[in-house]
Amino acid sequence: MLRGICLLAASLFLSLSAGAAELNFDFTSTPAGQLPEGFKSYLIGTGPTPVWQVLQDDAPSAFAPLTSKGNTTTKAAVLAQTSADGTDERYPIIFNEGDYFGDFTFTTKFKLVSGEKERMAGIVFRAQDQYNFYVLRASGLGNTFRFYKVVGGIRQPPIGPEISIPSGVWHEMSVQCEANKIRCFLNGNQVIPDLTDNTFNNGKVGFWTKSDSVSYFTHAKVTYTPRVIYAQKVVDLLMERFPRTLAIKVYGPKVGSTNIVLLASSSKVSENEIVEDSSVAGTAIAANTPMLYSSKTIVKVTMPVHDRNGDPMAAVRVELDPFFGQTEQTSLSRAMVYKAEIEARVKNLKEFFE
Repeated sequence: MLRGICLLAASLFLSLSAGAAELNFDFTSTPAGQLPEGFKSYLIGTGPTPVWQVLQDDAPSAFAPLTSKGNTTTKAAVLAQTSADGTDERYPIIFNEGDYFGDFTFTTKFKLVSGEKERMAGIVFRAQDQYNFYVLRASGLGNTFRFYKVVGGIRQPPIGPEISIPSGVWHEMSVQCEANKIRCFLNGNQVIPDLTDNTFNNGKVGFWTKSDSVSYFTHAKVTYTPRVIYAQKVVDLLMERFPRTLAIKVYGPKVGSTNIVLLASSSKVSENEIVEDSSVAGTAIAANTPMLYSSKTIVKVTMPVHDRNGDPMAAVRVELDPFFGQTEQTSLSRAMVYKAEIEARVKNLKEFFE
């Protein structure tokens, strides 16, 4: 059963400006020793389960000091991979299970803490799953900075220079993606020539280590061009086709999550409305049955939307003007048209986000 209502994960903050959006991964609200909300850990290869957790560490200040004598570091919550098992082909990875990003810049501070066999830290991006993604990683023992891709669980040849990356100090890595162009940076310098690759055009972001590497990450953010997901395009199309409709909203979980969120809407929705509507949508999905509310001024019908297998994957909420003599059955019949239109265009949950 789907359960839980999530407006925005407590560890994520979203701000919009000038057509761009910024997603900051802030770990301060995560209790020490726990995994941040919205992230999921994976192990690629063999060996024991990774240990990703939030710790306190001296990290670079997010703000420039007011004077030349001001502190440049401060106590901060960092994301740490702390298991130090030396299995060679062992790759702890953690994905943010939220949005897929297409054109973006992903930046993080990182520190190589320890490791006898390996001392690496990296970011993964445009990830489809734990077997298909791009990686940008730094090696303190090997003194290399490399980009490579993993397709079907198989690593492709790495690209990048030999460069000194001292352990125990904070560095910054960043990747810029625009269409099939990829640019990689270390400490503000582009140290790998522009890359061109068409394998993955969007995907999730996350963090990566190898073998017995103990690595820390902080001040991570994604600056990106917001894209209109298919769920919103379908809602816009339905509003054009049925202009007398008061509102259409689609609620459901993001891929890999069980929390019911607002996926698309024909109008602005207040936080209180989202919380209330999400609860109704969750009930409609879990019970696989329509939910109806009617008054003298409005009719609201929330119906489960089914995937190609007939299983409920989301819910559509349709708001209509009532008419004289309208019954529950006529209200449901009017709303069923919208449900049928969505099911004809969307065959699984993932397609809502394409």
